Amino acid sequence: MTVAENGTDLARLAARRVTLIYRLDLIAKGAQLSYEDGTLVDMASEQTRLEDEVARLDRLIEALERLAD
Repeated sequence: MTVAENGTDLARLAARRVTLIYRLDLIAKGAQLSYEDGTLVDMASEQTRLEDEVARLDRLIEALERLAD
């Protein structure tokens, strides 16, 4: 992986992480999502899924940053 690719990947992953944290904040404030058919999304499961994804991204970002050093 080139330095430019690594930087692009880091920026993309960091942006994705920010989006997920924003969604977690909305959930904490009581947001409720629904599917197209009107069925409510299980927000506890969604929160857990997003937290797991943020943790995964944190590990991936850390690994890419180590490669950049």
